[in-house]
Amino acid sequence: MHSIHGRAPAIATGMKVTRPELQVWVITGDGDSLSIGGNHFMHMIRRNVDLKVLLFNNQIYGLTKGQYSPTSPVGKKTKSTPYGSVDAPLTPITTALGANASFVAKSVDVDIKHLCMVLERAAHHKGTAVVEIYQDCNVFNQGAFEFASKKDQKHDNCIYLEHGKPLIFGKDKNKGIRLNQMNQPEVVELGKGITEDDLLFHDEKSEDPTLAFMLSQMRYPDSPEPMGVFRAVERPTYDELVNNQVKEVTEKLGPGNLQALFNSGDTWEVK
Repeated sequence: MHSIHGRAPAIATGMKVTRPELQVWVITGDGDSLSIGGNHFMHMIRRNVDLKVLLFNNQIYGLTKGQYSPTSPVGKKTKSTPYGSVDAPLTPITTALGANASFVAKSVDVDIKHLCMVLERAAHHKGTAVVEIYQDCNVFNQGAFEFASKKDQKHDNCIYLEHGKPLIFGKDKNKGIRLNQMNQPEVVELGKGITEDDLLFHDEKSEDPTLAFMLSQMRYPDSPEPMGVFRAVERPTYDELVNNQVKEVTEKLGPGNLQALFNSGDTWEVK
């Protein structure tokens, strides 16, 4: 189905509630999901509707010829910001976690093996699964994510998250992330009095989203950028709760009568 710009979550919610047997996927971008559709995006996540959301992020309005988007970095020069954007950009993963997302992940469009793993994880998650996918716009924002897509660079620029495993990265797997005395993440080198046990371990199943939120704030080039599943926890889904409620009320009061409803309560006679 093709929906109205930014309103895909609302239409998909109606689809999932009325056709719970379907697996419903939402294809969206950084522009429509975080700008005009930000309200729908947020409430879909907090409700935990059983939808799979693919958010393609190219940090630009590619389809409308190159205006800056909610994820464009500060200083980005575009047709709508000729002297550079002054907006503080939104981070999709952080935004989703702020709405208490039950599943959030990130990958890159050209990293087929990693992307397939993430999409399979999302497909099996029960609840709203938000997957941010980095995607270069070759026309209006080329090279925005080369740090994560080029084979000779990505292992030094990205941390590939694995549940229960230490945060290790680098082509030679010789660097890691630990918390410093200020409880902030810092890059350390293994083998110089530092072992894997000193590193921060990833826990995607933690009910407390603090770790996932902290990881979502780690962005290249200021730090290596996490890729993979940030959070995957179980919560009741909106569609199940709604259908269970309808079933319980119907069993108690019987099937509804739409005609009777229209003619009950406050009515007016128009002459």
